[in-house]
Amino acid sequence: MSEPKNPPVDSVTEDLQEGSQSKKAAKKEAAKLEKQRRREQHASSASSALAGVSLDAPDPLAANYGDVPLEDLQSKAVTGRKWTEIGSLTEDLKDQSVLIRGRAHTIRAVSKKIAFLVVRERGFTVQCVLTAAADLVSGQMVKFATSLSKESFVDVEGIVSVPGVHIKSASQQVEVQVRKLYCVGKALPALPINIEDAGRSEIFIEKALQAGEQVVRVNQDTRLNFRVLDLRTPANQGIFRIQCQVENVFRQFLLSEGFVGIHTPKLIAGSSEGGSAVFKLDYKGQPACLAQSPQLHKQMAICGDFGRVFEIGPVFRAEDSYTHRHLCEFTGLDAEMEIKEHYSEVMDIVDRLFVAMFDHLNEKCQKELETIGNQYPFEPLKYLRKTLRLTFQEGVQMLKDAGVEVDPLGDLNTESERKLGQLVAEKYGTEFYILHRYPLAVRPFYTMPCFDDPAYSNSFDVFIRGEEIISGAQRVHIPEFLATRAEACGIEVKTISTYIDSFRYGAPPHGGFGVGLERVVMLFCALNNIRKTSLFPRDPLRITP
Repeated sequence: MSEPKNPPVDSVTEDLQEGSQSKKAAKKEAAKLEKQRRREQHASSASSALAGVSLDAPDPLAANYGDVPLEDLQSKAVTGRKWTEIGSLTEDLKDQSVLIRGRAHTIRAVSKKIAFLVVRERGFTVQCVLTAAADLVSGQMVKFATSLSKESFVDVEGIVSVPGVHIKSASQQVEVQVRKLYCVGKALPALPINIEDAGRSEIFIEKALQAGEQVVRVNQDTRLNFRVLDLRTPANQGIFRIQCQVENVFRQFLLSEGFVGIHTPKLIAGSSEGGSAVFKLDYKGQPACLAQSPQLHKQMAICGDFGRVFEIGPVFRAEDSYTHRHLCEFTGLDAEMEIKEHYSEVMDIVDRLFVAMFDHLNEKCQKELETIGNQYPFEPLKYLRKTLRLTFQEGVQMLKDAGVEVDPLGDLNTESERKLGQLVAEKYGTEFYILHRYPLAVRPFYTMPCFDDPAYSNSFDVFIRGEEIISGAQRVHIPEFLATRAEACGIEVKTISTYIDSFRYGAPPHGGFGVGLERVVMLFCALNNIRKTSLFPRDPLRITP
């Protein structure tokens, strides 16, 4: 008997099942392909004309992007092109063509034909969009943009557009639709410091670590080793703009008060402050040192009949101090003036000068202060319209009443200064005050003793947030007494003979003060280290970069 022509039922069932599964698989694969096709179509909708073009093929738009050759960067020609600052990019410029220059802050590729480039200039950022489209932007140009290393300098030409949503990644709420893109200063592909890491606040870092997230903390030595990169953070940009304003207010205020700006020598024959903390050097076979302050020469300028003088310049201290508030080189803000009757006239200048300075910073530098506060949060400085003045003895008594014993004829140490600052803030509601009539033994040789008690002097210190920022006093202008005081302080009179001789020709009563620029900024912004307010700090361990 022959085999049946029709297969068994089980065999038919298997075939039907396999056919069904095959159809399902085919449908699934077709749907997948259709979805992929639509996604590719959507991604390239703006650049359909470029579909299928190899990124390695010759690009007809190659002149619109690339690295600018050296010869074109050598001041080759003046083109008359108009540049727009990134901070000026607003909705008013919608649909207008602009030319900007800045750093490649962040670069993000969406696809081979779409990329976002955020460009930064002086703290302002703008999002630039590259979309491959015929006759405008090529796929190769998008590829060039995504190959740029962060922090490179680029020139971008494009059309300003206004998106309908808030741009979180940039300060400016407009976009630039890129038409041309050139690199004029290439950065290394891998930088030793990431600007985003260096700009994070400690509060953010601590919260992230507590949440189990891994974040980079850039320590201070690393920041200082690569200071050029660290200076690019928003907080540092704010700090040094604040510093510029402090210097400017100091100069303008004193000019308005009849002071004359001078420049004194930084190479001198002997110590200007006494003590051994000087940088010694050989000056053409003669012993010399770097000036610890302009003290001697600004007094000599008073003897030269300038009446009132000020100087902004470098000061050198060879102290082996590793504290948060000492540097071997800093910028001194110094003033000296004739006085008619009392050294309080000098304190009057200090009072009005610094109240004016604090007012100016609070009123004119709000953006900078806010930027600094984002990384280093701080409370605004508390100060009075008329600066509080206490005698040294009153300060000692306040400490004594609080259970802190200090030598009434000695100096205050850092701990005592901070404690007194706390007590003053609690009692008087100010973090800025003057303490005067210091013990003579702790002041420089040129300080005038008090008329009623030679153990004390006509001198003062000024404090911000419990730390000293200013030292000032009435000076000794009687030459014989000045020589005696110098000898008593261990200074060789012959090394400062020209200084003392200047008083032998007739000198008026006078006084003055000196303050460190970096320390003022540090304490006004409640920063924890003076190295944050020195552009390239010099301390006992650091002489580079």
